Amino acid sequence: MAPLVCSLSLPVLFGCLAGDRPVGTSYSWEAGPVRSVTAYFRANNAAARLGPEEQRVFLRRTQHPDYRDSSCSLDGMTVTAEPAPATLRPDGEFTVAGDRPRGSVWVIGVEVTVRRNGAIVGRQLGSQHLVRLGGQWYGFAPCPR
Repeated sequence: MAPLVCSLSLPVLFGCLAGDRPVGTSYSWEAGPVRSVTAYFRANNAAARLGPEEQRVFLRRTQHPDYRDSSCSLDGMTVTAEPAPATLRPDGEFTVAGDRPRGSVWVIGVEVTVRRNGAIVGRQLGSQHLVRLGGQWYGFAPCPR
């Protein structure tokens, strides 16, 4: 998947996300945080394939504990995200409404696809923040507009 994402967005995705990684650091699909982050995305996408209710349950369970009251309805939509592993990096500057979440914050480039009743209604390249806290990955549920 990484070659597809790269070919679609080489100037934007790699210029913005990978360009500030220190020289000499790299991640692979099989190593460290990349492996567990990609497992998070696989679980999200599996829930999305089962439908909006299953994804709602997944997103509720994996919402950062300090922001569980901040989730919103997907209004019958599902959201899948394909990560670009080479873009994964720590992000010590990330805040939510001016507050830094507890845990270790990471950011990764993703291709997001939004579906309603199985039909694609949106697709976008962007980044997603995840937080490692107590040995688990937590996210911030999407709010489609």
